[in-house]
Amino acid sequence: MDPAALSAALLAVIAPLAEARREGSSAGITAADLPLERPKNRDHGDWASNAALKLSKVVGANPREFAAEIAAGLGSVDGIASVEVAGPGFINIRLDAAAAGALAKTIVEQGAAFGTNDSQRGNTINLEFVSANPTGPLHIGHTRWAALGDAIARVLLASGATLVREFYINDAGAQMERFGRSVVAALHGEPTPDDGYGGAYIADLAERVAAARADIRELDRAEQIAVATELAYGFQLGEIQASLERFNVHFDVWFSERTLHARADGRPSLVDEAVDRLREQGHVFDDEGAVWVRTTDFGDDKDRVIRRSNGEYTYFAADAAYYLNKGDRGFAHKIYLLGADHHGYVHRLKALAGAAGDDPEKDIEVLIGQLVSINGAKLSKRAGNIIELDDLQEWLGTDALRYSLARYPADSPLTLDPEILQKRTNDNPVFYVQYAHARTHNVARNAADSGVDRSEFAPELLAHETESALLGALQEYPRVVAYAAEVREPHRVARYLEELAGLYHRWYDNCRVIPLGEAPVESVHRTRLWLNDATGQVLRNGLDLLGVGAPERM
Repeated sequence: MDPAALSAALLAVIAPLAEARREGSSAGITAADLPLERPKNRDHGDWASNAALKLSKVVGANPREFAAEIAAGLGSVDGIASVEVAGPGFINIRLDAAAAGALAKTIVEQGAAFGTNDSQRGNTINLEFVSANPTGPLHIGHTRWAALGDAIARVLLASGATLVREFYINDAGAQMERFGRSVVAALHGEPTPDDGYGGAYIADLAERVAAARADIRELDRAEQIAVATELAYGFQLGEIQASLERFNVHFDVWFSERTLHARADGRPSLVDEAVDRLREQGHVFDDEGAVWVRTTDFGDDKDRVIRRSNGEYTYFAADAAYYLNKGDRGFAHKIYLLGADHHGYVHRLKALAGAAGDDPEKDIEVLIGQLVSINGAKLSKRAGNIIELDDLQEWLGTDALRYSLARYPADSPLTLDPEILQKRTNDNPVFYVQYAHARTHNVARNAADSGVDRSEFAPELLAHETESALLGALQEYPRVVAYAAEVREPHRVARYLEELAGLYHRWYDNCRVIPLGEAPVESVHRTRLWLNDATGQVLRNGLDLLGVGAPERM
């Protein structure tokens, strides 16, 4: 019996009791209104409910008395071993071994699908993250946003959302021209421009540009810059894409900012159209030749210029056009994951959503990721002033890096200890979880060698206290995934996996899957193999949501 079935049983008991006390009091109550919790103290049972406390005023009853009535009704439900009332009206429920143990077979049969749910079904989401300028390598901050953003995407997809991972390429504006001038300076062996980009990677790009256009030095300076900008941009973007792929982060859409400014066949650009559309919403006004958006109507600290008096568009104009374009592509909900230096964008983007006719509290989310540092990390030899993703990945490994970055909330500053992350001990969280998964495979291999298979399943035999605790944790996994998706916090999956790994290790120490010595293979051994394999499956599913591998041997 899983939590959903138990909540349904709880509703079936409560509804007539509520009606008997006060007619109409059960109307509108659903199983979703009766959530269950796992007691911290396993002596209190498998599940706990505060339904009596929650509904006592509605039905006009003393909470503890109402809880006692509910407990009496639940006691006769198949699969429930006992029900107790605690405190002012809490209901503690203990499942019988067969009902609890049946989950192991369900998990094995569902495989990778176990844990997927429909809690986000119907939501069309555009998730934008990383979005680094294509003028240099990805740094340590981008690494965190990449790991977090991809994990958020995975839990949302596992919960039924229709979602696109999107990278916004900031390839328009002054930084591109500075980038081109920097490459050309390197091409001629000149010092880096005062406002330019330095580092050995610029010299590398200059060499690649010269190889691609052998005649570039023969062009006039302006044309050199134009050609170098485009070629170096393509090379650097390719490196960014390759770095992310190696980091197991995949984007569905690479959106070029230039798309927003492009005019074809005399038609207005998307930026032009954005100004007109915002004006139609009634939130645009003109002042001294400039065009403004009255974003203060939606909580911004000041109104924003969208087009200057000289006719030039501001960055806000591109933001507006991009936001509207996401809606035009069918995304009702937009999530932005931005770096710690983008706090000022939160009110601006929400105000933009309001000005566009959307609900700023519903249709847009702006998540701010805090800074991350790694003890002892060296600055990039190529970029000079940053710590590169590629260097971190080579140093620590993809799995350790992704898991460590995903196990903390985005809004918490983070310092990682590479000494711990490189240990093959239980002090290293990713090793601890991966080792538990590898152990499930080792148990399965040894079981096969000893003639233990899954030809029999007797869940009533899973009666040891460590089995009850392990099954209770396994039951929680779908709800953990759904909640992680709801609050955009994949670290909840990581922390769950660590708890599950600990419970598995304790079960392994107490319950044998393989008979001792020459003892015969019995039903309990075959049934425990189901539980072993179910645990491995959930560990594997959870690690996949974090973009982390699940090795079979360690």
